[in-house]
Amino acid sequence: MRLSAVLAASTLALVAVAGCSTEPDETAARDTAAEVAGAESALLAEHGLQGMTATQIVDTLDASTDPRPLALGASVKPGQVMLTDGAEEILLDLPEDKFYVSIAPFVDSTHECYFHSLGTCQGELTQEPVQVKITDAGGDILVDEEVTTGTNGFAGFWLPRDIAGTIEIEHEGRTGSVDFTTDDESPTCITTLQLSA
Repeated sequence: MRLSAVLAASTLALVAVAGCSTEPDETAARDTAAEVAGAESALLAEHGLQGMTATQIVDTLDASTDPRPLALGASVKPGQVMLTDGAEEILLDLPEDKFYVSIAPFVDSTHECYFHSLGTCQGELTQEPVQVKITDAGGDILVDEEVTTGTNGFAGFWLPRDIAGTIEIEHEGRTGSVDFTTDDESPTCITTLQLSA
């Protein structure tokens, strides 16, 4: 994974991780081979993430049981995850063949979201068992399992890139579905899947 550390000089960069991001922006080129060093390593070590791959960092932060907001800001874009402590920003490249989508099914309340904020996004149904079925446009079933939403109300999945399909979720007799895509312009945060009887 390619890492680059820059000072978080722009308010826009901080807003992208301060809450759920609602607007897409360009994804930088992906490079899967580089070493973590210096300031990057120190920032990751400070938050218990040193030695992890970018996908492991995404999984770890999304599954964190710590109350939101987390101490480390993190936003998942189609090809990168951005981490910041407010003073420093690190971009980690995600695998070119995988796309992370985090889903917060809801019954009554939701929020707008485009790029999933691992540190601040909060969904309605926390620590609830949900049956998830994700099918691609050709009818192939990618996921068909019961999962438990995190303390943030989300369930995250790594899907193949450049596909389209449907996500269906069932919870306590209520069901809902939503279409999805996994290209460079696609959202990584799905908060529009409403469950109804």
